[in-house]
Amino acid sequence: MQIVKSVAEMQSICRKLRMQDGLLGFVPTMGALHKGHLSLVQRAGAECQTVIASIFVNPLQFGPGEDFAKYPRTFEQDCRQLEAEGVSVLFAPEATGMYPTGAVTTITVPGIGDRLDGASRPGHFTGVATVVAKLFHVVAPHRAYFGQKDAAQLAVLRQMIQDLNFDLELVSCAIVRDADGLALSSRNKYLSIPEREQALVLHRSLTKIEQSIASGERRSSTLLQIGRNTLETAKGIRVDYLAIVDARSLLPVASAERDVLIAVAAYVGRTRLIDNFLVA
Repeated sequence: MQIVKSVAEMQSICRKLRMQDGLLGFVPTMGALHKGHLSLVQRAGAECQTVIASIFVNPLQFGPGEDFAKYPRTFEQDCRQLEAEGVSVLFAPEATGMYPTGAVTTITVPGIGDRLDGASRPGHFTGVATVVAKLFHVVAPHRAYFGQKDAAQLAVLRQMIQDLNFDLELVSCAIVRDADGLALSSRNKYLSIPEREQALVLHRSLTKIEQSIASGERRSSTLLQIGRNTLETAKGIRVDYLAIVDARSLLPVASAERDVLIAVAAYVGRTRLIDNFLVA
C-alpha cells in the first residue's frame, strides 16, 4: 500500500488511476479504524477495481471545547488494517496541505446542515462538507463510501454532491454493531466499562421504536414517546435529540413511513454517541 501525504502527488496518482479500466472507490476516514470502517473498505473492494482510503482528523469540523486534541489517533495500526484489506493508496495529508495558509473558502449546506447534529454542533457540517469536497477534488473517485451511522452527514453530502455537480456516486453502507448492539464508533474508546453498559440504551430505544412500527404504530408522536421512555431508564445519559425525520431533508415527519430516519444522539458521561435506523 502506497502512503501519500502530498496533495499534488495524490492528485497525480489519481489522474493515472482514473485512466485505467475499472472503478476507483474511495473511503474517507479520520482514522482510529474499527470493523465499521473496514466494512466500507470491503464493500469498495467488492465493487471497485482500485480502493483508496484517507486518514485525516479534520480540525474544521470540531467546535470549541470538542475532542479534536484527544481524538484517538492510531495511524500505524490503521495502515496495517487497510493494507490487509487490499487498499492500494492511503492519502494521509497534513493539515497545512489541506488548509494552506490564507485559505478562507468553506462550503456550507444551509438548512440540512443545521439540523440534527448540525443544530447541536454549529459549524460541524461546514467543516465536514468542506473537507469532503476537497478530498473529492483530490481523489476524484467514481464511488465514495460512507457509513449509515452518520445519517445526517449522508444527507448533507448528498445535497452537496447534487448542488456542486460532483461526478461520483455516494454509497451508504450499513451500521456495524458489537454483539450487544452498540454501534461501532471510534469514540467508544472514551467509554468506561459502566458507561459502555449505559450506552446500550441508545440501541434499546431504537429497537423499541422499530418493534412498535412492526406492530403497526406509525405516529411519530407516539413512537418518540416510546423511545423517550426507554432512554429515561438509563442513568448517566443526557439526550441530545431523538428525532423522526425525512432521511434526505432531515425535516420532522408526522408518520414513520418508508425512507424515514429514526435517529438518536446522547451524551454518555462526556462522550457524545449517535445511532439510527431507516424505516424500510
